[in-house]
Amino acid sequence: MSERVPGSDAATSGRTRSTVVRDFARSELFDRTFQEGMDLVEETAAYLDGDGRRESRLLSRTAALAYAGESMKLTTRLMQVASWLLVQRAVKEGDMTSDAACEPRYRLNARVVEETPTHPELPIALIEYLVRAEKLHDRVLYLDQQMYLDGAAEEPANPVLSQFDRLQAAFGG
Repeated sequence: MSERVPGSDAATSGRTRSTVVRDFARSELFDRTFQEGMDLVEETAAYLDGDGRRESRLLSRTAALAYAGESMKLTTRLMQVASWLLVQRAVKEGDMTSDAACEPRYRLNARVVEETPTHPELPIALIEYLVRAEKLHDRVLYLDQQMYLDGAAEEPANPVLSQFDRLQAAFGG
């Protein structure tokens, strides 16, 4: 079941980006996404502070290093998502204007797509949290892009043509 971001067709409906942001912050989709995100942050923190810490002590040196790296990626990704969700909640509660929430510093950045960690000793629970966090990040990134990208945006520049134009300008062509 695919849910639309409220007002994601802002370019065709004539609605402003800040209206789209405000409407999303007031939607059920936001409420569910916010709850899921905060629940995952809490679950992950409890795991890393409890069972995860105990499991990591039983790992070989190389596996423990892999565990440390993956847990840092996990917490970083979740904090980015949580920050984005908290900005949307601030809009919902009137603590931030929807115009302010549109600033680039509040946008969610695309993540580097990596393979799931393959170290054979990593605890399955850690891998499951990593996968859940990646899926949540990807969904929130989709919402972010639907809300903040202008539907009438130009096509991305062709790097070859851009370089050709520079050469023509440089050599007076």
